[in-house]
Order: sequence, then C-alpha cells, then structure tokens
Amino acid sequence: MRSGEWMVICGVLMVECYMVAAPGARLQQKAESTTPIATTSPPEGNTTFIDGTTWCVARPGVSQSDLQNALDWACGFGDADCSIVQPGAACYHPDTLLSHASYVFNSYYQQNGNSDIACYFGGTAAVVRRDPSYGSCKYLSSEPAAASPLFQRSLLLKIVGILILQCLNTRL
Repeated sequence: MRSGEWMVICGVLMVECYMVAAPGARLQQKAESTTPIATTSPPEGNTTFIDGTTWCVARPGVSQSDLQNALDWACGFGDADCSIVQPGAACYHPDTLLSHASYVFNSYYQQNGNSDIACYFGGTAAVVRRDPSYGSCKYLSSEPAAASPLFQRSLLLKIVGILILQCLNTRL
C-alpha cells in the first residue's frame, strides 16, 4: 500500500469518526486542531533512503508534555521496547525526556517498517540519516525494505485504534 493510499484511508476514517462521534450533535473541534503547527515532514512513502538506513528521534524544542504523551503512547499502546531506558539500562543516561523518547521512538519506528507514519508521534519526532547511537547505547537499525503485508495490517489496526481514541476524546 502506497503512502497516498494511507492518507486517503486515514482521511476517510477521520471523516467517519467525526460523523459517528457527533450524530445529531454540534461538532466541536479541539482548539489545538485549528492552529497549524509548522513541521518539516519527511518525504512521502517509505522514509528509508535508497543509500542507507534511517532512524527516528525526538525533536528538540517540542513541548515536554507533548513529548511525554508521545513516549507514554509508544511504551503503552505502541508496544515499543522501553526497557533499555530504565534505570541501570544501557540507554538510561543521559536521563532526559528527549534522550529516552528518541530511543523509544526509534525502537517503534524500526519495529514498524521505517514508514513515515511510524515516526510521527504527533509531530514530536523526525527521521534522521545519522546514527544517534552513543557509548554503550546502540540504536536499532534495519536495512531498507518494503513493508510486509503483516506489518501493513498491524499498522492499520494501530491507526484505527488511534482514530477511535481521538473520536472518544472529541466526544468528552
């Protein structure tokens, strides 16, 4: 499935989400959804570049609360490997939210086929071409490869779950 198809599916699901969330009720948008946020998005399609491997890291300068929410999602519903950023583990130091989020975001990104949507985290992450590993903290990497049908189905289920959560949050 190409990136454009994902965009269409997500767009249709969002429209249906709003229609289901407020049947006969007045539609309200959250304030933050009406304010555009400037981000530098990765190129469409698989963001693993032809000539090398990519990693996903947390963006410096994003709000701490947004970063913490994204990290909580990745360690919970996202099922990323967060054990390596626990006290005493190889990537615990430096003990900063940015450092921990970077490792966890990359873990999720690598486990989910290096697709652009797997490194979004609400705009708190970005794809990089330079290995962010340091000392004994080695970031996961994978060679460029197309996403398998199993990965596509898994990612689609996660996206649908996120959209459902957004619908429920809109209704509250």
